[in-house]
Amino acid sequence: MDPLRLVGTWDFRREIRDHRDGVEYTAHGTARFTRQDDGRIRWSEHGTLAWASGTTPVSRTLFLVRDPADDERRWRVTFEDGRDFHPWTVGAVEHLCGRDLYQGGVAAPEEPARSWELHWHVTGPEKNYTMRTTYSSP
Repeated sequence: MDPLRLVGTWDFRREIRDHRDGVEYTAHGTARFTRQDDGRIRWSEHGTLAWASGTTPVSRTLFLVRDPADDERRWRVTFEDGRDFHPWTVGAVEHLCGRDLYQGGVAAPEEPARSWELHWHVTGPEKNYTMRTTYSSP
């Protein structure tokens, strides 16, 4: 999926289940995909994380960048500080973060793009959770 199709504002809803303690979390908010002058796409999320005993504001910023190793036809997701995260592709991707393995992927939207999903299953000595995020046009 071409990330240029995502430029604009999306509502998101995230469901997280921590398999270590059984706690379930939900988050909702707004994601903005903004094309930068250098060609990157800034992916900024702001919202609220909720669980049985409380809520807290949450935010994150990622970037979608053209992959120079593939003649810039493909894209990669990087953290805000520039560290590599994973390839941007429909289907399965993996990312080893320390000793924790992130397995997940993007579910492509229908045309025209009104919603799409991102899911992760994270396992390892530090983490064991599943996360599914649905993005929809407001």
